Amino acid sequence: MGNPESILVTGGAGFIGSNWLSLMVPRFPKCQFINVDSLTYAGNLASLQHIQESENYRFHRADIRDRDSVNDVWMTYRPDTVVHFAAESHVDRSISGPIEFIETNVIGTLNLLEAFRTAGDTDRNRFHHISTDEVYGSLGDEGLFTEETRYDPSSPYSASKAASDHLVRAYHRTYGLPVTITNCSNNYGPRQFPEKLFPLMILNAMEGKSLPVYGTGTNVRDWLYVDDHCEAIWTVLTEGVSGETYNIGGNSERTNLEVVHSICRAVAEELGRPFEDLLGQITYVKDRPGHDFRYAIDASKIQADLGWSPKESFESGLKKTVQWYLQNPEWIAQVRSGEYRQWIEQNYTQR
Repeated sequence: MGNPESILVTGGAGFIGSNWLSLMVPRFPKCQFINVDSLTYAGNLASLQHIQESENYRFHRADIRDRDSVNDVWMTYRPDTVVHFAAESHVDRSISGPIEFIETNVIGTLNLLEAFRTAGDTDRNRFHHISTDEVYGSLGDEGLFTEETRYDPSSPYSASKAASDHLVRAYHRTYGLPVTITNCSNNYGPRQFPEKLFPLMILNAMEGKSLPVYGTGTNVRDWLYVDDHCEAIWTVLTEGVSGETYNIGGNSERTNLEVVHSICRAVAEELGRPFEDLLGQITYVKDRPGHDFRYAIDASKIQADLGWSPKESFESGLKKTVQWYLQNPEWIAQVRSGEYRQWIEQNYTQR
């Protein structure tokens, strides 16, 4: 397909989007990147300060749930490509408030697809949709998710992402739109909102606070360093086959408790603290409803067809992540709003 000339990036102030833009904007100066974000609690422009003056980068605040706003963005910039990161993504939040997940993840995706479909004389290069392995449901002790695995979502979040995946495929099959979909495993790395497992545990470990673990900590996830994910997205965007889905995994299965232990060890090493002291901060909280037991990705398709594989091991990615949070206290202070503290209090401290 080749490199696009103008990319509309939705949710580019969020965790994965901001890391993707941070890598791609300087690398491709001849490509225009238009970042469209509504700046919800998880959208942080501080994550993009280092590229905000770049000539090939623009920020436009808009809500993809608003069809008129989406159409206005399209008429203003006329992009040839869409990279769709924008989504409500925290499972716990979807359980306590599912409506916003349907509005953003389903209606928002529909609005973007409609704008892409009815773009008139604008070239339609590719609509790339970023999704999750959670659409596949839960695995037992064995097996891997492939691109052919039947959808079986367990939470309002994963159900909303499953619906958006189906819409993207339907627009390809019905209207012939050039689309690709990637379903990734759990991401970790810099610039992640502190309600997620890695930053929550890193920051709490640093500050001597409790490290809340759901249930017994035996749930298993495959972990993918965010920069590896970003490289995979660009590979699929420029080399992937239209209409195809590609699973992206990190080949790093760990139980949640193993992850917390690893974070404690990495923080202890960076700060020169006793590892055992940080382990003593671990507490166990009531498990959430419908908590899937295990996710694991078979990424052999993207490796065989497009030549992508992760560069970071779990240990090297974790070290980079811990160091980033230690070195960026101003970023942490900016995202720790009153809403964030209230959320942590409600969902962890009081459980």
